[in-house]
Amino acid sequence: MNALYIFLGMVGPWQWIIIGLAILLLFGGKKLPELMKGLGGGIKEFKKATKDDVNEDKKEEEEKK
Repeated sequence: MNALYIFLGMVGPWQWIIIGLAILLLFGGKKLPELMKGLGGGIKEFKKATKDDVNEDKKEEEEKK
């Protein structure tokens, strides 16, 4: 946690703007929405998988009782 706090504390608003512009230049305006859509889909799949895993663990505990 401290390492993350230190890292984020060193990056100010101008640095975030520069990082955003660099990403925009690397991927282009047309590719960026597609990239974000893929990232969002990946996050949704990860959340779904973790939720399913927790549900399976609960079912296994109930079966043991």
